[in-house]
Amino acid sequence: MSNNVVITGANRGIGLAMCMHFKAQGDKVFALCRNSSTDLEELNVNVIEGIDVASDIGVENMVAALSNVDIDVLVCNAGILRDESLSQLNVDTIREQFEINALAPLRVVATLQANLNEGAKVALITSRMGSISDNTSGGRYGYRMSKAALNAAAMSLSHDLASKKIAVGIYHPGYVQTEMVNYGGDISASDSAKKLVGLINQLTQDQSGVFKHSNGSVLPW
Repeated sequence: MSNNVVITGANRGIGLAMCMHFKAQGDKVFALCRNSSTDLEELNVNVIEGIDVASDIGVENMVAALSNVDIDVLVCNAGILRDESLSQLNVDTIREQFEINALAPLRVVATLQANLNEGAKVALITSRMGSISDNTSGGRYGYRMSKAALNAAAMSLSHDLASKKIAVGIYHPGYVQTEMVNYGGDISASDSAKKLVGLINQLTQDQSGVFKHSNGSVLPW
């Protein structure tokens, strides 16, 4: 059965690759992005531009564009990576990452609650860098803190959406070869997206609120 799948940050990288894999399995994909791309246009999915998930107007545009869409799968993928160290602390970039990586996904889910079908799935693309137990190198303050905050929000969502039988997946995509890391990763966006789509397909209420690597292993908080 075909599902309605909504993906944020869909114009490149993991988001673009997830659009490709969901479409390949027969789903109807709504690709949300600030600006489209040639690669996204070539997928022939439903592209919705002007969606900056961290801005009021972007959220308003999203709500208007999806007003008549019943959502089966919502993937909050949009995110940014900046770099701060203790000796070069940049409070502005830390705030920026909180806005986009933590607050925006929560706002997207909250705003689209009425669109989510009973039994729908919400997938939050986070990072193992949000794991406190797994932090062995320090640094990256804004990214680590914002992803830890996203993980906390995801756990709360798993409880708050349970009454509607909506399962929440919390996924680390791996060290992916995307522009965010100057293509220095160890797994391609397509391979990561394929694994993530597989995990979302298998997501059940029993697995809601579990923090997982794209390879299926459970990650520590």
